[in-house]
Amino acid sequence: MARIPAPPPSAQRRFRGFEAASGLLKDQVRVVGESRGFAVARLLTHWAEVAGEDMARVTRPVKVGYGREGMGASLTLLVSGAMAPIVEMQKEKLRERVNAVYGYAAISRIILTQTASTGFAEGQAEFTPAPRKIAVIDPKVQAEAVRTAAPVQNADLRAALEALAQNILNRQNSKEG
Repeated sequence: MARIPAPPPSAQRRFRGFEAASGLLKDQVRVVGESRGFAVARLLTHWAEVAGEDMARVTRPVKVGYGREGMGASLTLLVSGAMAPIVEMQKEKLRERVNAVYGYAAISRIILTQTASTGFAEGQAEFTPAPRKIAVIDPKVQAEAVRTAAPVQNADLRAALEALAQNILNRQNSKEG
């Protein structure tokens, strides 16, 4: 009896060892996003960066709809009910930021759908992003930054230069260590 040869490895099979979870889920996120009209999955996955921290706390993108009225699409956002008037006033600025992600004027209007902050929203939308990690600053780095910016007379400018110096010194120390 002849042995049946094994089929050639498929394109889906991975031979590179360990991979990041984001790489493994990329195709699934893209498929789900495209079913909702999101041609650019980055709009879903990086909403806090696109909309800004304040807007991301109170909004969630739901779908992009392409209507019959012609050019441009409509972006539907879930908004917590109390924040809807504030988001309404900032829709134009938000539309510009979203279109910057697409690289052209893909979104012509934004539709707000008010919802409770928990419970009724599709998929139980959570409107509070994860807390940011606060970096611990080395006292030596902080002292060096203060010394560097000390000659500056303007207090606001001196504070900004101290923060810049801390960032640069922290980055240099992390590369060396």
